[in-house]
Amino acid sequence: MTTVAEITLVASRDAWRSAGFTVDDDGVVWLGDIALRLVQSMDGASGITGWVLVDAPEPHGVDIDGLPTTYVASPGDLPVALTPTVGHPNTVTIVDHIVVYTPDVERTCGAIEAATGAPLKRIREVGSLRQGFHRMGAFIVEVVSFPGVTSEHAEFWGLAFNVADIDAAYALCGDDAMSVPKDAVQPGRRIASFREPVGLGTPVAVMTPHVSVRRDVST
Repeated sequence: MTTVAEITLVASRDAWRSAGFTVDDDGVVWLGDIALRLVQSMDGASGITGWVLVDAPEPHGVDIDGLPTTYVASPGDLPVALTPTVGHPNTVTIVDHIVVYTPDVERTCGAIEAATGAPLKRIREVGSLRQGFHRMGAFIVEVVSFPGVTSEHAEFWGLAFNVADIDAAYALCGDDAMSVPKDAVQPGRRIASFREPVGLGTPVAVMTPHVSVRRDVST
């Protein structure tokens, strides 16, 4: 199964620490077994600049429909050794999903499936907004298209994390740094977002964990 081992982001380490994240001396924020690597801007790049995939079925190329991609055979091939999960003062635990913007959901989702083997689970349509979803282990890739997307290829847009205590996170960060937690689209979940002035380098949201929904299968 293809998994995500690392995500690279142009951002300030101090900004992430001020938002309640533990950042190690290598500039890595450990989120479960995924390393979020914070780097200084290079060649004017900003935001999420790439990801590292492990155990892809047929690694090829240097991008997936425009998404800068590096392939490794195992986590041991990463530049930094896997570190046991560390705690974050804001109670963030793992990456819930990454958001990708694209002008063409079917094209980008097809490229993701071809490169990773992770099938397109479904396409959700709300007015002119279209969303495609892939799952790589516990990690979800949300591919989004709407009329305001102007790029010709797919681009990384933002991140969402699971948080053990969203009210504690809001109390720690304060209203100047985080929006008030509210109900998410998914039933039983709540969501809040870090405000842009915090300077995390990309849109970041925190969400309560997924809720199991019992279904009556007797009929």
